[in-house]
Formats: sequence, structure tokens, C-alpha cells
Amino acid sequence: MGQPLVSLKNVNKHFGALHVLQDINLEVTKGEVVVVIGPSGSGKSTLCRAINRLETIDDGEILIDGNKLPAEGKALAKLRADVGMVFQSFNLFAHKSILENVTLGPIKVKGMKQSEAKELAMSLLERVGVANQSQKLPAQLSGGQQQRVAIARALAMKPKVMLFDEPTSALDPEMINEVLDTMVQLAKEGMTMIVVTHEMGFARKAADRVIFMADGKIVEQATPEEFFTNPQSDRAKDFLGKILEH
Repeated sequence: MGQPLVSLKNVNKHFGALHVLQDINLEVTKGEVVVVIGPSGSGKSTLCRAINRLETIDDGEILIDGNKLPAEGKALAKLRADVGMVFQSFNLFAHKSILENVTLGPIKVKGMKQSEAKELAMSLLERVGVANQSQKLPAQLSGGQQQRVAIARALAMKPKVMLFDEPTSALDPEMINEVLDTMVQLAKEGMTMIVVTHEMGFARKAADRVIFMADGKIVEQATPEEFFTNPQSDRAKDFLGKILEH
């Protein structure tokens, strides 16, 4: 197996009196696609955000490729470059073209030459199916297109792992699949991915492992096949019962 690419050991996080992450232990190996599901308020997004230190943790440790997450400064920026992140909102720079949005990180953070960054960006925009929009501003694109640009932007940093925090929850239904299809493709290409989502179809199709969270704890984890056909905990049975009826 080799050492895990992402490792969380006894991670705890409180928001005031609320214990949002309770003794979380999780290892994700290179090339694995882990989908995190569970009811609202279960700690899924906090878990995702803690992995690249958008949320600090109270105790425990998080390692990326064997390196402990630094608290701040240059080392943190370097580590963050290894961890691509795609959020609910696309967070694109509104006044910059699609191409500039994707080349900015490689030029600024990685010191890549402009010509090289442009070539990389165009190949990634091609890969996510929006190369023909490269000169437009984000507002001129649909939500689904913007989210695919956000994925290309994260990939431009050549991350070791990609985190997706509810990447389709702000999208209109007809745009969800174009983003999920892009993600399924990435998974097939061997990208290590941790995906927080409500999209059970994606979990079934792309996940190597499903992690079910409730009340700040990892309640169970299994292959999609096992989890969806034979959940072990009452919490998971209840959750699946509610969502699969619709």
C-alpha cells in the first residue's frame, strides 16, 4: 500500500460547545476516490476544509504525503499547492478571464513561465470542456461551466490530492451532470480525490470507498456496493431510507 497520501489521526474540532469533528481517523491512499456523505451538520465540510487548513483543528494531526500540516506561512502555502480544492461557490476572480483564472496560481505560486502556464491552462480547459470560453469572464459562463473552470484551476497546480466540498450543490439540476462527469473522468485518470457530496449516483459510480458521517463522527466506511446495499448502522439505514425514497 505504501504510506497514505492523506492521513488524519485523532482529529478533533469544536465550534464553541459544538464538537464538530470527534476523534476522526482516516487514511486515503494515492489514487483512491473517497466520497464522504451524511446528513447536514455531520461535519463533512469541516473535515474537508481541515485537510487544507481552511479550518484549524483543536488536536490530533493531519499529514499530507507524510508531512504534517504546517500552521501558517510559506510552508503552508506550499502544502496547499499539493491539495486542490473545489468549493460550492466557484470563487473565480470576476474581473479576470477564464484563462487568467487558471494561469494565475502556476505563475504566482509555482513560478511557471507565462507561456508554459498558458499551455497548461488551455490543455486543462480542453480537458474539462470549456477551452472555447477561455477569453470570457466568469459571469459570461453558466454555473456548470464556471465550476469546471474551478476544477481546471485546481488541477493547474498539479495537486497530489483534490478536495471537493459539495461541488454541485449550488448548480441547477441540468448542470450537475456536466460537473460530475468531469469528476468521474478525473477519478478514472487516477486522481486522488476526497469528495463531500449529496450525489449518490456519483458515490456509486466513482467512489472506491464511501465514508458515512453523522454527528461529527465517521460512523461507517465501506465500498459503495456494500454501503448502499447493506449499511451496518441505524444512522446510515435511516439516512439512505430518506434519500433513496425520493
